[in-house]
Amino acid sequence: MPMEDFIEYRLQLGYSANMMFYSLQLLDRHVIEKKATWASFDPLFFIRFRADLHHEKRSINMSFRMIKMFFNFLIRKDLIQENPLIEIAELPENQIVPFIFSPEETDLLLNALIKLIRTTEAFYLADFSAYIAFLLMARCGLRISETRNLLETNYRSEERTIYIEKTKFKKDRLIPIPEAVACEINNLLNVRRLFLYENDNPLLLANKNQTGFSWMSLYRRFKRAIKDINFDQPRKVIGSTNFCAPTHHSLRHSFAVNTLKRIKLQGKSPQNALPVLAAYMGHSEYKYTTKYLKVLDAEHRRQMLDFSMSNEAI
Repeated sequence: MPMEDFIEYRLQLGYSANMMFYSLQLLDRHVIEKKATWASFDPLFFIRFRADLHHEKRSINMSFRMIKMFFNFLIRKDLIQENPLIEIAELPENQIVPFIFSPEETDLLLNALIKLIRTTEAFYLADFSAYIAFLLMARCGLRISETRNLLETNYRSEERTIYIEKTKFKKDRLIPIPEAVACEINNLLNVRRLFLYENDNPLLLANKNQTGFSWMSLYRRFKRAIKDINFDQPRKVIGSTNFCAPTHHSLRHSFAVNTLKRIKLQGKSPQNALPVLAAYMGHSEYKYTTKYLKVLDAEHRRQMLDFSMSNEAI
């Protein structure tokens, strides 16, 4: 089947599966619903398909980019002659303004996460490990997937570094970490040696029963902490702007934004710091890091939101 071949091809190249499966499933369901054949695949078919999708424009554009790649794959396989999506322009997208924690708000959230650590032996190690995962997101800008996949051998206590292997852009990187973060990781490892006399788990951060953390388990913990500090606010769509709700990824955004703000306050150029920040955060190209210049701090975001809401009320 062409879809299965395309999926296997993309997976062999090292791309993640989630967006690919989602986009192709949308197409597959629509083809079945419309009883479409190869002859049905003209631009009008896909314009109507897109009009039937009740998603945000950004999500629709991402799905259509993947579907367009699928049809390019079919061309290379000589199954079709031309791509029916090639001249379909993308929908205009709303501006995305991420939630940004100020340094003080980051501290408040981390303190709330500390309070979620249960002191009983059955839960202490797992809760402490979860806290370290969020600490690495907040203080080092790691992705949630990077914290979940860290091995104990990736942490080098003498150097105060973490080696991150083959993440989103399939790149490895070695990053220095703050002394306070290294101290917390050392504390975790010392406690683990006391609790687990025979520990053969390779993971640096482990859940109960020494298994890896699921995305959902960390998400639930984050939502609990956010609620405890009264930051559990919904996303707001005002005009053509999406003001995002806080998520665990907001910690990564906030790390980047607050780093650039500190550089600016020191009288230095945030623009000149982008290549270094991009390498530290594991971006494939530093142009992806430039988005953090658009919102330079949490106060700036609040001002944008307040201004947008006041204009909506007029």
